Amino acid sequence: MMSNKPPVWIGVGLAFYAFIAIAIAEGGLGVLLPSILTTYHLTTATVTALFFSQISGYVVAALTSSLLSQRIGLARMILLAAISLTTALCIYAATPHWLVMVITGTLLGLGIGLIDAGINTFIAHKQDSAHLMGVLHAFYGVGALTGPAIATLLLTTGVSWRSVYWVFAAMVGLLVIGMIWVIAQPYPLIDSSAIPAEQSAGKNLRLALKTPTVRVAGLLLLVYVGTEASLGNWAYTVQTVSRGTPVALAGYSVAAYWFGLTLGRLTMGQLMKRLGAARLIDGSLALLTVGLLIWWWFPQQLWSLPIIGFALAAIFPTTMWLMPRRVPAALVPAAIGFAASIGSIGAVGIPTIVGWLADQTNLEVVPIFMVPLALVMVMLHRWLVDHTQTPSPEEV
Repeated sequence: MMSNKPPVWIGVGLAFYAFIAIAIAEGGLGVLLPSILTTYHLTTATVTALFFSQISGYVVAALTSSLLSQRIGLARMILLAAISLTTALCIYAATPHWLVMVITGTLLGLGIGLIDAGINTFIAHKQDSAHLMGVLHAFYGVGALTGPAIATLLLTTGVSWRSVYWVFAAMVGLLVIGMIWVIAQPYPLIDSSAIPAEQSAGKNLRLALKTPTVRVAGLLLLVYVGTEASLGNWAYTVQTVSRGTPVALAGYSVAAYWFGLTLGRLTMGQLMKRLGAARLIDGSLALLTVGLLIWWWFPQQLWSLPIIGFALAAIFPTTMWLMPRRVPAALVPAAIGFAASIGSIGAVGIPTIVGWLADQTNLEVVPIFMVPLALVMVMLHRWLVDHTQTPSPEEV
């Protein structure tokens, strides 16, 4: 008798698409910012209100993702997040009022934060999670490439920035449809290793927030995501405005940065099996530091950017993969939710700080500022290794 159970890969495939969707929503903003500045008569200072409103959504997601997941289930939480993100993008596309757009940033940050936390929790509990975690975050790289490409293509053909957001909303809306279909199935396609009913998600969240490992991992991811986003947001401007690199060549170099990041995440599983999780991050941080120093000291070369992207690739997904191996099982959803959402704060906060420093000095402060961030990540990672057990290559 044939089973009507849908293939398991459908749930994983939707998880991958969810990461493409949030990357498109985040990555496309950089290309659309000049148009938004013009429409609402803003400056580079006043537009940061939009970034900070998104931070409030990430913080809410950090504090509520594990509670929501226990109460309504992981699939329904991701559906709620997808609806929140789609609604925010529609409001971005439609509102004539800057204040409304700023307020809506909270909704967008909440949607992205819940999807990030929920999907990381889902993949972290898979048997082949080391390989899948790398592939999952490689799909974020795909979205980070796709969002700006779509925005650029549409803007250059005369389409307004509002219409670009309608396109983004439609793409995220496909995730809403997919999650409705998943929830309608009699078999769970997207679930996490649920917290036992007798344990309180609220209590586990409080315990997770008091756990030094969780706090340090969250800080590590905040610095990491901020570094990744700062490079993605500012490298093109540094190359073209400060260093006089031709526009096309600078654009290709930034694309190569994201390509290096994506390639590194696709190969992460194999590298982890050979080196082990801790050594993989050690090697990544060493290569990152070297790449950043080359980008700083030798301004006319461009090949350091793909090296930097490759070096960054494994840090976030490997740290996430290690979370269920560093904290008690009951704390994993809260720990991953907190770390992922706090990491998202870095995506807004650190590029904003970098932009402010560049405005006060010059654009060459951007590569200089990246080096101490890498050293901070080295210290935080070594603390985690020294205070928790890390799987050996044989255990991966």
